[in-house]
Amino acid sequence: MNLVSRHHPARAYTLIELLMVIALLGIAAALLVPQMMGLGRLETSSAVRRLIADITFAQSEALAAQEYRRIHFFDDGTGYCLLCVSDSNFNEAYDPGTAEYVSDPSGAVRGLGYYIVSYLEDQRFDTVSVSEVDLDDGGRSLTFDSLGGTVESPGTPAGEGRIVLTGHDAEYEVTIAPVTGKVSVLRIDG
Repeated sequence: MNLVSRHHPARAYTLIELLMVIALLGIAAALLVPQMMGLGRLETSSAVRRLIADITFAQSEALAAQEYRRIHFFDDGTGYCLLCVSDSNFNEAYDPGTAEYVSDPSGAVRGLGYYIVSYLEDQRFDTVSVSEVDLDDGGRSLTFDSLGGTVESPGTPAGEGRIVLTGHDAEYEVTIAPVTGKVSVLRIDG
């Protein structure tokens, strides 16, 4: 039996097929490049989500430990830290050398231990800063009591608080409701 192999000519792409692929790649690039340029906005919104999570964590910590927990925003806008405070040191100014920091559950794995958020040291947020802090007492600290409410001094409820995070191409206002500590977010740039 004689097997005859059929020879098929090599299949090539036509000019129309190549033009269609190039056109599709062009459309994909036109849609993707503007999104890639907005990575700063993602960075800023991620920092906002982190701040909200940390505010909620501080409030939960105050409830769980039945003690005051404070978020102190650094004067230079580079971040914040979570602190343990008591009646005796409630009104003392923040001193990084003597402050009693909340233990960072994720930092313990990395050997850090203190709950300090530095936007300069965390490359995910290096274009983000705390541009404005407007808290009830005029200071830079948000304090929760053992019931999870915001206070300006022991036994005195705090008013509304406002923190603005600014990034490369986005700005967000984080508002903390008086007494309850409920957090809301508003994008304030165009």
